[in-house]
Amino acid sequence: MKKFFEEFKTFISKGNVLDMAVGVIVGGAFGAITSSLVGNVITPLLAWLFGAPNTDALNITLRAADEAAGTEAIVLGLGTFVGAIINFLVIALVLFSVIKAFNKARELAAKKEEEEPAPAEDPKPTAEDLLGEILDELKKK
Repeated sequence: MKKFFEEFKTFISKGNVLDMAVGVIVGGAFGAITSSLVGNVITPLLAWLFGAPNTDALNITLRAADEAAGTEAIVLGLGTFVGAIINFLVIALVLFSVIKAFNKARELAAKKEEEEPAPAEDPKPTAEDLLGEILDELKKK
């Protein structure tokens, strides 16, 4: 059991796990922003275009609620579905833009790295040069 907890401690303290946790938290906040954009900006614009007070007006009621019989309404939530699709498209568009920018930055960095000349290294002496120096030293003695 002790080995299990040691392995878990090693796993949880790795940088990738911490990066992933930060990504999940930021993703949650990003989801709230896009939900607000869709719910408070795009959806009202669509409702206005369709002449409805909100996208819920686009829902289709298949059976009305009957309190006397104790039945609930059956509603085809087309407006809600449209809102979910728009939410997905907004998130996908933003993620695409971020990934595209990241790839472009990486490409520019690689291109810059290729353009920079490598620092000139001192040529290493060959075996013949070293043997010649040793021979010269021996001749001096």
